[in-house]
Amino acid sequence: MTDVICPAEPPAVAVGDRLPELTIEGTPTFIVASALATRDFQDVHHDRDLAHAKGSKDIFVNILTDTGLVQRYVTDWAGQRARITSIKLRLGVPWYAYDSLTLTGEVTGIDDDGLVTLKIVGTDSMGAHVTSTATLYMNGDPQ
Repeated sequence: MTDVICPAEPPAVAVGDRLPELTIEGTPTFIVASALATRDFQDVHHDRDLAHAKGSKDIFVNILTDTGLVQRYVTDWAGQRARITSIKLRLGVPWYAYDSLTLTGEVTGIDDDGLVTLKIVGTDSMGAHVTSTATLYMNGDPQ
């Protein structure tokens, strides 16, 4: 996982700006710990044998972890004053243990009141794992 320092002041933004990439390693420990931390006790997130028995290649990351990672990605870029108003996710291919996820993002809109819209994609070795639209106020509140 890449260390990122969350800026104290929000960056200036324009439509078309790209967020810096963030790569996260999907170790078995990360997948199990994040599933349990989000109180998701489905066996496919922590038991390799049962995941195999259900036709899965390996254990895989749960959606609550994806949501948290997208939120972290946005706030790492936007800074401490950002206030996320919405995150919408669509899942694609699974993110299995021993694979990595690379998050990329782009500013796709800025409303008159300062509401910023981002498109975020998380890609692993199989393709797009998560596609997300997030909205936020860079400085906490509408302008």
